[in-house]
Amino acid sequence: MRYGAAQGGKSGELTLRSAEFRAAREDGWIKLDRMVTRVEDGGIGVLSASESEEITLLYRSAVSSLSVARNIALDRNMLLYLENLTLRAYLVVYGPRSGMSGSMAEFFRRGWPRAVRSVRRQLAVIALVFFVGAAAGFMIVRADVENFNLFVSERMSQGRGPDSTREELLGGEIFAPWKGFTEMFVVFANSLFRHNTMVGILCFGLGFMLGVPTIILIASNGASLGAFLALHSDKGLALDFICWLSIHGVTEIAALLLMGAAGLLVAQNIIFPGRLSRLESLARAGHSAAVAAIGCIAMFFIAGIIEGGFRQLIANTAGRLVFAAVTGLLWACYFIFAGGKRRDDSR
Repeated sequence: MRYGAAQGGKSGELTLRSAEFRAAREDGWIKLDRMVTRVEDGGIGVLSASESEEITLLYRSAVSSLSVARNIALDRNMLLYLENLTLRAYLVVYGPRSGMSGSMAEFFRRGWPRAVRSVRRQLAVIALVFFVGAAAGFMIVRADVENFNLFVSERMSQGRGPDSTREELLGGEIFAPWKGFTEMFVVFANSLFRHNTMVGILCFGLGFMLGVPTIILIASNGASLGAFLALHSDKGLALDFICWLSIHGVTEIAALLLMGAAGLLVAQNIIFPGRLSRLESLARAGHSAAVAAIGCIAMFFIAGIIEGGFRQLIANTAGRLVFAAVTGLLWACYFIFAGGKRRDDSR
């Protein structure tokens, strides 16, 4: 009997404490609940400036109430209510302010160009590697055109090689006839996009292996380009080839180099973590590297469309050169000026 009385007294005390706790704070919970419901129904724009500030204060107060309620073990229903309320309020106060379209717009307006600027030093290194590879490929094949097959696989050459004549290279490649919308814009462009994206992802992903495979892959692609240039130069088609390539190559090669630069940034922070642990250093740099690499997929898509169709629609060397120059200028302006500055842009 004495034990039952003690238990009854304790239960009554807890009920009283719960009621007092609720009474002192319930008005704020109800107000927060109503504001959260309004935002859930009509979006964050339904709140005025003062209400936006007030909902933050109410949310913090509710979190504090939940913490106290857990510590003093108040009734279960109140705990469930506060947990649900604070979760909903968190999504309103700290959740994304825009949908998928808004997030993508923000990515291309600010996130991606800023991330590209954050890898500019690595981009300079990767570009040097690429052009050294291209120069090596060019000189070796120029010395002996039979060396072309050392740098270019049969699949990549697509029938082009030391035995190709000037007329075959002009009519079958540089000024090849238009094959129709479906063949060029759908089938061929899709194949190019998938292939280029795969190579780009490898350049980025292999950065985790201390960057060595990334550098080898970039140098290999440069050497293949140099070999092609030497082959065409041997037939007196160097300028025609450069203009034919540049119409899509400005975008495609830039994307490839950016992928490599992002991979090199990852490697740099693994090898030289500084005062941080390797994991912490990688976490800091990994976001910018990933954002820079993700945006390049859009560049590969654009390059595929250009190479798959527009390249052959512009059937003269001068027009291709102008197109490439304008494309390069647009990309340069976008990456240099878009998105405004942040602190690491000036480093």
